[in-house]
Amino acid sequence: MKNCSVVTEFILLGITHTEGLEAMLFVLFLPFYACTLVGNVSILVAVISSTRLHTPMYFFLGNLSVFDMGFSSVTCPKMLLYFMGLSRLISYQDCVSQLFFFHFLGSIECFLYTVMAYDRFAAICHPLRYPIIMNSRICVALAAGTWLLGCLHSSILTSLTFTLPYCGPNEVDYFFCDIPAVLPLASADASLAKRVSFTNVGLVSLVCFLLILVSYTRIAISILSINSTEGRQRAFSTCSAHLIAILCAYGPIITVYLQPTPNPMLGTVVQILMNLVAPMLNPLIYTLRNKEVKIALKKILHGKGSVSED
Repeated sequence: MKNCSVVTEFILLGITHTEGLEAMLFVLFLPFYACTLVGNVSILVAVISSTRLHTPMYFFLGNLSVFDMGFSSVTCPKMLLYFMGLSRLISYQDCVSQLFFFHFLGSIECFLYTVMAYDRFAAICHPLRYPIIMNSRICVALAAGTWLLGCLHSSILTSLTFTLPYCGPNEVDYFFCDIPAVLPLASADASLAKRVSFTNVGLVSLVCFLLILVSYTRIAISILSINSTEGRQRAFSTCSAHLIAILCAYGPIITVYLQPTPNPMLGTVVQILMNLVAPMLNPLIYTLRNKEVKIALKKILHGKGSVSED
């Protein structure tokens, strides 16, 4: 490796088989990204301004809104810029940052959904002890834990990827810097990095999924034991939005990262859905199925400012 000329920038080749369709894709994708930002800002403002929403469930929902905005913003602006005809070049440092923040925010999603499942478990299975179990100090600690674990997870993946030498070629056959697209460009054996990355992503996803499954199994048992039909419906409605969001999150992870021989085109389509559509759907899922959030947003839109508890 003495004669290695280190790569200082990469070229993002973009979405395969879309040559000549850049203008159409720009018009198609821009509204998704704009709706993601507007929808998640709306939820965040509602949670902050309404005292009725100062509860653990909405505290974590606010965290999820911050995550969704950040997650989309890691990849979408650059993609939209080269759809407009601007440069597809990305510096080595920006490529490292993009990969780090993509997996940092992506892993936070898994951890945050796990924490939200635990919150629903505590609320439904232990309603009398819920204020003690999920007090403000515990909520802040759990939220901080998700961010710290996400940072650790992403740091491992990023260091594994970029401690390898890159001497050329520098064409990333994807629309952003991700592990499956960057590792083939390494000028050394990347098999260890591939195996550890596969194991790391798989282990985080599996552990989080199992914890969510345990929480919702206990929740289902508790809901079935409720005598009142109205009580069962109320308990189920508080969990259904969360379950829909989890299904939207774990489908792409399995399709893109946990297949031994993933289909490149399928992976690209699913990745676009995960980067653009899922963050936009979360505000719709939680708002349309949540009366309190809708009331808070209506009061804000009518210019009532801070929404106090009635």
